[in-house]
Amino acid sequence: MAALPTGLCSHDFSVHQPLALLSPDELSEPSADFLSVRSVLLPRTELVDRSFFSPKQRERLHDQLMSAAPFPHLVLENIFNPALLELVVEEFDTQPDNWTEVKSRYESTRRSVLGPTLGPATQLYFDIIHSGWFIDWLSSLTGVPYLLPDPKLFGGGLHESRTGATFAVHRDFNRHRHLGLKNEMVFITYLNKGWDPDWGSGLELWDKKHDRCVTTVQPEFGRTILLPHGPISYHGHTKPLQAPDDRPRRSVAAYYYSSPLAGKQHGDESASVFMKTHRVDRAKAVARMLTPPVLWLLARKIAGRS
Repeated sequence: MAALPTGLCSHDFSVHQPLALLSPDELSEPSADFLSVRSVLLPRTELVDRSFFSPKQRERLHDQLMSAAPFPHLVLENIFNPALLELVVEEFDTQPDNWTEVKSRYESTRRSVLGPTLGPATQLYFDIIHSGWFIDWLSSLTGVPYLLPDPKLFGGGLHESRTGATFAVHRDFNRHRHLGLKNEMVFITYLNKGWDPDWGSGLELWDKKHDRCVTTVQPEFGRTILLPHGPISYHGHTKPLQAPDDRPRRSVAAYYYSSPLAGKQHGDESASVFMKTHRVDRAKAVARMLTPPVLWLLARKIAGRS
């Protein structure tokens, strides 16, 4: 794997704040070029494959996503360092109280709780995909600006299905239950080595109009799917999991959101409010209240302050 995309600050990539909260025994820095997680050295510049982030690749991946059937989606192979993902897999079994069981007539699965306590490798994975440069990349692929992550991982986090598990064909939720933000997409990385399609539980992407599965994505180790949310983005895994030795189906997932006010002018609401102001500024404030908004914006544009 090659170095990080040019223009990305190394401190934004792997030394931002959440990593500093980890135990020195779990995450240390033996050199400026490596992270150590449980004695496994991870090169900072090889946590992701930089080739995915070039301008040419962004354009290609965008076109591939938008032309996919039965609705826009994108399947990526080996974007993350496999050594990091192997460490993430190990951490599924280290948090026995970190799970919530989900069972209904429509689904049978288990997910990590809201705001889970994550192992160091898993925290590193989510730190990467929640970083500003990674989210900018997602925006360039999907065309959705001002994407917002959710560090508490509502609906996301660690996912695990066990023998017999299914998930009926569905669309994901429209809005974050607690924040009210609009759901824009989900990003899922699978963690299952040597997956056999005969075991079931492949992710099925359905054409609602014709009531049929168009494509199936097998949950193979290192495979990632970016699934934009929309009115026709129906998916699920309807074939019961029947892997040998009760082997589970595992993945890590994160949702991204947008605000209905994103990208819009907010006037005084987006500016600091000072307790004491100069007389001329008070006069301007009065003039603004008495001037129709369209004329005020026009005057600012003419003055070069739009």
